[in-house]
Amino acid sequence: MALLSRRGFLGASAVSAAALLLPHRSLAAQPALRLRATTRTLDIAGRAITVKGILDENGRSGLFLNPDERFYVELENGLETETILHWHGQIPPNLQDGVPDSPRPVMQVGERRTYDFAATPGTHWMHAHIPAQEMELLAAPLIVRRTEDLTADRQEVTLMLHDLSFRPAAEVLADMTGGAAMEGMGHDMSGHDMAPTGMMDLNDFAFDAYLANDRTLDDPEVVRVEKGGRVLLRVINGAAATVFWLDTGALSARAVATDGNPIRPVSGMRFGLAMGQRLDLELDLPPEGGAFPILALREGAVERTGLILATPGARVDRLANTAVDPHPAFSADLSQEAKFSAVSPLPDRNSDRIDNLMLGGSMMPYRWTIDGQGWGRHRPVEARVGERVVLTFHNMSMMAHPMHLHGHHFQVVALNGRKVSGAIRDTVHIPPMSMVSIALDAGEAARWMLHCHHMPHLATGMMTEFVISA
Repeated sequence: MALLSRRGFLGASAVSAAALLLPHRSLAAQPALRLRATTRTLDIAGRAITVKGILDENGRSGLFLNPDERFYVELENGLETETILHWHGQIPPNLQDGVPDSPRPVMQVGERRTYDFAATPGTHWMHAHIPAQEMELLAAPLIVRRTEDLTADRQEVTLMLHDLSFRPAAEVLADMTGGAAMEGMGHDMSGHDMAPTGMMDLNDFAFDAYLANDRTLDDPEVVRVEKGGRVLLRVINGAAATVFWLDTGALSARAVATDGNPIRPVSGMRFGLAMGQRLDLELDLPPEGGAFPILALREGAVERTGLILATPGARVDRLANTAVDPHPAFSADLSQEAKFSAVSPLPDRNSDRIDNLMLGGSMMPYRWTIDGQGWGRHRPVEARVGERVVLTFHNMSMMAHPMHLHGHHFQVVALNGRKVSGAIRDTVHIPPMSMVSIALDAGEAARWMLHCHHMPHLATGMMTEFVISA
């Protein structure tokens, strides 16, 4: 078992600074980077808990690549169970995508596999494509820098969010998918009632802790920053079933990338982030310095987590894990998505294929579907290599669904039927009773997964395939 100190997680600014000093390595000279799926121990409010993780050869969580550096990785399964990892946001050959039996089987205990493909720049992440294992924190950042990241006068900080249950994830999933009554179903941890049937259901399980870089606000990570400096905050929502608001408090922020892809800057102090999504924020620190909490607020509830940016000598005050009032629901009207537009949109062309996917399901019984069917009885979405494809997700359920497509990035092109030139993404949030259309150019001829990134929804079958033929 690898023991990971809470003080040792990421060390975001130190890791970033060290990586920037690395010499550029040519492909011929580049050795394989080593990653290991393993277990580690966290201290959550004084309670030790064993979780899973993805560590590099120095015991650090995640992977940070420089511009033009290939994703050339040797992965070892150091767990006591089978596993498989998906490189979320990357576009590898389908053989290396990391989905059980699609096409390769899971990794056996002790097995090693080598992955080698051109890395897609931006803020991405890697995680198990087995719902229970992702819920047990088998995930980590995957950051691929652009050339401008090396020359920009700013400090990089990575913030990865999780939700955590002290109960075994398989037990949690069994309770939820079996439709059994449990603590947390229908209300949040503070006792605030959830919306009744016929209104939005924001949260379907109350987790024991909400983590920012593996820590709670009982003992948050404090990142040292410079007075008057600029920070690029790379935020990853790696939670299993929690949408967060990112609240920058006293600092005004500019959203500059979605799912690793540059957007035209959007100013604000609060941005929503669904499961699987990433958001890059630029923050300017005042010349007088200070301590600046960056909080992640659980939608529809009072729980919160986060880290603190602090200049030298600044006083850092203790923060509570909960707010006084519940945080609002995230973007039921798609207003945030409407503000985002790609710096480099897809080339303008007519669509070759149009398809519609109905998203449905219910809390009781706990079952979530695409076109009325679960995985195994699903209807594949079909296309040919190079075709411009427009997909419309029509959510007729009372829960939101972050829909993720493997092997592709896509552009948001319509919100509730209104055309937009939106962000480039790989995961799009579909609120209840809403429609979102995306456009993409079909890539490698293969079977690519298309699914909801809410892990209990995925576990009950909310997945289909995007099948591309030559």
